[in-house]
Amino acid sequence: MEFRNTGGSPARSGTVTFATHIIGALGVDWATIRTSQPLPAPIAAGSTRSETYTVCLESWRVPLGMRVETRDVSAVWE
Repeated sequence: MEFRNTGGSPARSGTVTFATHIIGALGVDWATIRTSQPLPAPIAAGSTRSETYTVCLESWRVPLGMRVETRDVSAVWE
């Protein structure tokens, strides 16, 4: 992911939250699991940082025939 600080001061800390959906075989959205990770801080004013994240769920949350999709990502920084 790429994080861009468009503000006038550095982003010193923060959190990125992933909303991972558990999708059934017929396309029904059964559940949404939210997980959070720290931002790749600090991010200087006007600069960009990239980070790769691995989103994991416990196997019991995803029965056979279902799949996972991370559809929503949000970030909060300070």
